[in-house]
Amino acid sequence: MQNYKTNSFNSDNLSIKCGDKLINFDKPLVMGILNLTPDSFFDGGQYINTDSILKRAKQIVSEGADIIDLGAYSTRPGAVLVQPKEELARMIPAVECIRKEFPEATLSIDTFRADIAAEIVNQFGACIVNDISGGTMDNQMFATIAELQVPYIMMHIKGTPQTMQNNPTYENLMREMIDFFRVRIEKLNKYGVKDVILDPGFGFGKTLDHNYEILGKLPEFKDLDLPLLIGLSRKSMIYRFLGGDPTTSLNGTTALNMMALDGGAHILRVHDVKEAVECVSLHTKIKASLK
Repeated sequence: MQNYKTNSFNSDNLSIKCGDKLINFDKPLVMGILNLTPDSFFDGGQYINTDSILKRAKQIVSEGADIIDLGAYSTRPGAVLVQPKEELARMIPAVECIRKEFPEATLSIDTFRADIAAEIVNQFGACIVNDISGGTMDNQMFATIAELQVPYIMMHIKGTPQTMQNNPTYENLMREMIDFFRVRIEKLNKYGVKDVILDPGFGFGKTLDHNYEILGKLPEFKDLDLPLLIGLSRKSMIYRFLGGDPTTSLNGTTALNMMALDGGAHILRVHDVKEAVECVSLHTKIKASLK
């Protein structure tokens, strides 16, 4: 981590290193989602061949995203277990064609499996590894990240995708999440890993009220001194409260993304890149007017 000794999310000198590329957080970034799965909650089955994958990647890049996040295992509540061989078979052709067509794109590999992360990075070069389990579902993940020397997104989850929404309970939600991160960060640091991004994991072992409590208390994560990724895009916390379904939840997503930026988010992970980029631009403009 570069110069990350601060108690404020508003510092202008934050960055992480991904291969030979420096990713700066002088303003919030946008991560575009590219699901390679047949069963993701919003766009499952849309990007399962090279043409559709490249079309989606082109859209993500042209609309201004800073990172493309590729996932080959749906982690929606109750998702079906996908075997490693199948996950890798979905991931490799996608990364290969995107690397060829968009060689300058920063890629994020959404996997909780250390072997998948190692295979992709060793074949195609440095990628961010986005682990929904925070290293709890594969005890080799931290050592693998240390060996690969790539940035790591550590998400908080309670349970697994198959069990996480079975009546999740906390005595003190924020304290338990922050303690989880502190313990995992310390373990990562012992492996020599410094380029870490935190994700509170909206919808991953949280009730509707838990999700909104976390969003309202995002500034409490600032004491962890690490960048914060927020993934709210079209999630059930929006349409279960407002009505509708994922297809009608873009406006709610944008409203909550603005709240997340106000709370200190460094990265917005979204399906709708153009709208998120506009959200970041407007928020940045408002902040500039206050100086």
